[in-house]
Amino acid sequence: MKVTFLGAAQSVTGSCYYFEFEGKNFLIDCGMFQGGRTEDELNFETFPFNPSDIDFMILSHAHIDHSGRIPKLYKDGFRGTIYATDATADLCGIMLPDSAHIQESEIEWKNKKRKREGKEELKPLYTIEDAYSCLELFKGVKYDQVVEINNNLRFVLKDAGHMLGSAIVELYLNEDGKEYKLVFSGDLGNRNVPILKDPSTIDGCDYLFI
Repeated sequence: MKVTFLGAAQSVTGSCYYFEFEGKNFLIDCGMFQGGRTEDELNFETFPFNPSDIDFMILSHAHIDHSGRIPKLYKDGFRGTIYATDATADLCGIMLPDSAHIQESEIEWKNKKRKREGKEELKPLYTIEDAYSCLELFKGVKYDQVVEINNNLRFVLKDAGHMLGSAIVELYLNEDGKEYKLVFSGDLGNRNVPILKDPSTIDGCDYLFI
């Protein structure tokens, strides 16, 4: 098992964990870096893996710092399944095309200036077409539903109480005859707030990613 931190490490945006496990390559989240110009430029960097080699993704919730680079991942060749709660999938159906509209609008404004200066035009991070196309990869998962990828790999989503559809990811891996439980908090909500349920209580783990 190998885990590579590609965002939300030494920063709080761009959540993305890359897993290599027994011939399977998968991601938890693929978020956009948000902040200033430095963070924005990180979004345009080439992924340090081949997107077409990613078998699947688990998405914790719809906020753009967790989901915002999924259309770019699609644009670069990813065609695997995206597992998320039904509510997260529905919200991404609104938020990702909206994000793409912003990408296209900002590039259009920059290119007007670049054209006057005789510079080469830039391309958006991704297009509205990319955003709508990646939505076809989503597969809805219920809270507490066990999703078995194979005999050695399964996961369960628990309510994170952060926003509609937000999830804590419980990942179970069997390696060398031993089962490991990895927990990814995603973003946690508060207790005793209107509309949203309290975050689920997690019954222990071997490794906790916050």
